[in-house]
Amino acid sequence: MATSTPPTAEMLRAALRGVADPASGQDIVAAGLVEGVEIRGGLVQVSLLTTRERAAAMEPVRAAAERTLAGVAGVQNATVVLTAQRAPSSTPAARAGHGQPGHQHGHGPGAGGAGPKQPLLLPDVGAIIAVASGKGGVGKSTVAVNLAVALAKQGLKVGLLDADIYGPSLPRMLGLARKPEVKGDRIQPLNAWGVKAMSIGFLVEEETPMMLRGPMVMGALEQMLGNVDWGALDVLVVDMPPGTGDAQLTMSQRVALTGAVIVSTPQDIALIDARRGVRAFERVKVPVLGIVENMSFYCCPNCNHRVELFGHGGAKAEAHRLGAPFLGEVPLQLAIRETGDSGTPITAAQPDSEPAKAFAEIAAKLWQQVKAKKPATGPRIVVS
Repeated sequence: MATSTPPTAEMLRAALRGVADPASGQDIVAAGLVEGVEIRGGLVQVSLLTTRERAAAMEPVRAAAERTLAGVAGVQNATVVLTAQRAPSSTPAARAGHGQPGHQHGHGPGAGGAGPKQPLLLPDVGAIIAVASGKGGVGKSTVAVNLAVALAKQGLKVGLLDADIYGPSLPRMLGLARKPEVKGDRIQPLNAWGVKAMSIGFLVEEETPMMLRGPMVMGALEQMLGNVDWGALDVLVVDMPPGTGDAQLTMSQRVALTGAVIVSTPQDIALIDARRGVRAFERVKVPVLGIVENMSFYCCPNCNHRVELFGHGGAKAEAHRLGAPFLGEVPLQLAIRETGDSGTPITAAQPDSEPAKAFAEIAAKLWQQVKAKKPATGPRIVVS
């Protein structure tokens, strides 16, 4: 049972000494398999050293370690991932046949070209939409949150996942400051504005930095995908971190992504990064459902004079050039920022406002694109 006092690394390692390594006959700590222990409040992430060749054999060990950690006082949620980040030739595990120098390990189906194909997560979710951007600062999270609320207002069962492990913003934007309940081995998503939501920000203090390695990020994301009681959803909107990295690869490997929405502002530098985002999803065979131009224009609330601060129409032109649907444009308005900061998305707080209507129209177009697409099957990504 979780307590208010987080566990220590020593407590976790002591518990893991009760998990046996079948290859060496030692416990996994003595065998040198526990490569990393990360603690963020009640969230625990542990990486176990292995190789691609032994990944299947190590799966029962990984699962046993995860169950063991879940029983440690102060642990609210525990994730154990397999990794081969460093050559283990100097460790007892290497002498027991666990690793060879120079091998790398990837996660997901077909990772590294070897290992068993993992079953896709979230089979009860009708559609999974990644909201992404090639760079930060374009209002991607604002768009993701308001699209989720707008879809819910249109009568759909909607979930919202914050996949930005390093910079989670959903707690503030949804006005949620409490930790989720854990029933059995399942985390219960929080509810706000008709949407089921989950973020690593619900598990740690707002100002706590998330200093995690790549495998830890992937482990945290997989936990929020597979260990959360999402239930049957029509659509899960995923607020992706900016750029193209671990989270994007994990999502494309572990769930049947229906498609991606790319958010950009109108200026050229943002469009260059948006183009990278489109190409990144194309490389993993995830269709782009459309492009949204955020901060498209500013309209003075006093005189209604329109100013195109960042230019205008660039995202629409880019969508046409790339052969992707253009879903719509969202104006730059103070009310969007104010409602987001207060924890009430503008689609909920001011449904008759111009920005809320824009989000509603974009959501309707997006759902039409979703219905026209068949779910992706999960590509094989080879990490070499």
